[in-house]
Amino acid sequence: MKRNLILWSATSGLAGFLFGFDTVVISGAEQTIQSLWGLSPAEHGMAVSAALYGTVVGAMVGGVPADAIGRKRTLQLIGLLYVVGALWSALAQDVVSFSIARALGGFGIGVSTVAAPLYISEIAPAESRGRLTGLFQFNIVLGILIAFLSNSLLSGFGEQSWRLMLGVMAAPAILYAVLCLFIPESPRWLLVRRNSKAEAADVMARIDPEASTNVIEARADEILAANQAVNHAGEFWTPGVKKATALAFLIAVFNQVSGINAILYFAPRIFEMTGLGAHAALLQSVGIGVTNLVFTFVGLWLIDRLGRRTLLFIGCLGYIVSLGGATWAFASGNYAIVPACIFAFIASHAVGQGAVIWVYISEIFPTRQRAFGQALGSSTHWVLAAILTTLFPILVARFAPAQVFGFFAVMMAIQLVWVLTQVVETRGCSLEEVQARLAGGAAKAA
Repeated sequence: MKRNLILWSATSGLAGFLFGFDTVVISGAEQTIQSLWGLSPAEHGMAVSAALYGTVVGAMVGGVPADAIGRKRTLQLIGLLYVVGALWSALAQDVVSFSIARALGGFGIGVSTVAAPLYISEIAPAESRGRLTGLFQFNIVLGILIAFLSNSLLSGFGEQSWRLMLGVMAAPAILYAVLCLFIPESPRWLLVRRNSKAEAADVMARIDPEASTNVIEARADEILAANQAVNHAGEFWTPGVKKATALAFLIAVFNQVSGINAILYFAPRIFEMTGLGAHAALLQSVGIGVTNLVFTFVGLWLIDRLGRRTLLFIGCLGYIVSLGGATWAFASGNYAIVPACIFAFIASHAVGQGAVIWVYISEIFPTRQRAFGQALGSSTHWVLAAILTTLFPILVARFAPAQVFGFFAVMMAIQLVWVLTQVVETRGCSLEEVQARLAGGAAKAA
């Protein structure tokens, strides 16, 4: 792969680091916040999930700036939102101010899940698009690991430790915002939204310096022709785009009904339910971050080799076994195996849904509809994440843990059927080839 391509993809993918860090950092502070402000279970759930509600809004509207001002400028705005959200939440003096600050940072997360995968998929060649777009997911799990580790290291600083945990994210957010100044605009956005073939050709030449002028001209014409074909067929509600819509919606639904966000947010509490002390539970949470990172490497190594559909299938099997094991452990009182089941669950997610979701959604829509489609999949993901995270403290208070984990296991069995019957493979295809395949009625799984 070309050096410029790797650098630009890695820079855009750093939005995922801030996403992962912000998403999980609350796990080290949530119990302190509950006791500090005397929150009821419902109030506690709302405070913890405030960032997710901001994320929902950001995901819903993230396609608007991505189309209006471009992918690059949208990525720069994300860094600024993270800086403000981190510092404000660290300085909050009451639960209302805290929740607003977390929601603002969450808004940045939501926009990042639209703009960052979108940008990378539009600059990456077909043969390496999975790995490069997967850098976003890699950075998410790296951010998760660093957040767990940071929480563990900062937990010994007394009653104000939680403020340090939340505020430290401002430093990488500033770095990310500066780095985004040096990436180019997406050539597909320049072609389709700005109608600037010369600017797009210049970026395409920087992406692939070895390509001749004729080759670049042909690539630009292919992108424009594919866009015109969608316009002629009736904009968003073409058959191919309808298929993409269903795929994006359902992959996001299944991602969340696995329980991944609830488990990540409340990992220390889940481990304490098995009899571990508070500090030991926090250290076990660091183990989750390590497991997530290692198996994300595996997923990224395999995604352009085995394909998206195969990784989803492997992940489904791992989900069913690990969640089924946790269900049995809580039902029978054999708590000793719960940490192993949780680690296996995280590994399954990292190889399967974690590695695939942001790549897949960014691939299946035509250029003109891609930002909207990415926003659709992302907002579906975050609406469910917010609901499940809000309800999780209430669910574990009212239902046995075995029932909660059993529900997640059943949902993953349903996902397995969906993967086998509906998911279309995109490995090795250009974005325009994927568009043509879906528009041509290629609904059969490859």
